[in-house]
Amino acid sequence: MTTDAQTEVCPVLHAGRDGDLSLPPKDAELATNEHYELPPELFRAFLDERVKYSSALYRTPDATLEEAQTAKLHFVAERLGLKGGESLLDIGCGWGSLTLFMAQEYECNVVGVTPSGPQAEYIREQADRLKVASRVDIRVGSYTDLDIEGRYDAATMLGSIIHMPDRVAVLRKVYDSLRRQGRLYLSESCFRSTEAYRKYALRPGTRHVTETIFGFADMVPFSHLIESAESAGFSLEQLDDLTAHYHRTIEEWQRRAEANRDRIEAVAPGMAEPLVRYLRVANAGWGYTTKHYALTATKSRLGPEVAA
Repeated sequence: MTTDAQTEVCPVLHAGRDGDLSLPPKDAELATNEHYELPPELFRAFLDERVKYSSALYRTPDATLEEAQTAKLHFVAERLGLKGGESLLDIGCGWGSLTLFMAQEYECNVVGVTPSGPQAEYIREQADRLKVASRVDIRVGSYTDLDIEGRYDAATMLGSIIHMPDRVAVLRKVYDSLRRQGRLYLSESCFRSTEAYRKYALRPGTRHVTETIFGFADMVPFSHLIESAESAGFSLEQLDDLTAHYHRTIEEWQRRAEANRDRIEAVAPGMAEPLVRYLRVANAGWGYTTKHYALTATKSRLGPEVAA
């Protein structure tokens, strides 16, 4: 699954003090973009109909992947306190599942940020199809480099901060872009502890996921992300453990990938086996070495306001 560009960039990745993984920001951006420049047809072969590339939320034991992904999007809206018509910044918007959902279901005005031209084109086409193009604005580039004007009621980062080397700087930029009492929803896969991070970060299975698949992804303990959010000025409001939900999500992705190997190979020859291996490896460590958490934080000195 590794492209020539990834092969050139990935050896720059190295272990620093306490097992910290680092890349120069531009190299990290280039390495990561390789993964997200792949065509949507590849992701459609194993994701749900919204092409949502993050954990679902299984509210009932018999929920389908599509139902669980819709439930997850409503859950994010609940955590953000969305009532309808808010302005939302979706950082690392992927194939637009959250961007389009919030524009359609909550009539939010959404600015989505992606480093991928194909993703941007796909989202704009879907926005036209769903008749929400007037509420969807897609920006292409690295969030750290883009000038995102305005003030937003809420911001989302679902699995995107893992690709950004300077986490504190990114979260300070998010903080500055929010209105007073604006909320951030951030979810990420992580090592379950600093000890596990130091022990497993450079092992072959981990590097298969963080380098071969994603180009650059520094999967740190969630405590590092909490520290970064605090350093950026946020008041921490809620922490949700979604590990079991992501485990089940990836089980379904793996099942679909194995069933649709021919579709995957038709789009990207030679990619089916590395993809299935990635899903298998990613699912093996949940609860042992890795977790998946979501954090809700508020731009406020005192935290959430007291109800009148």
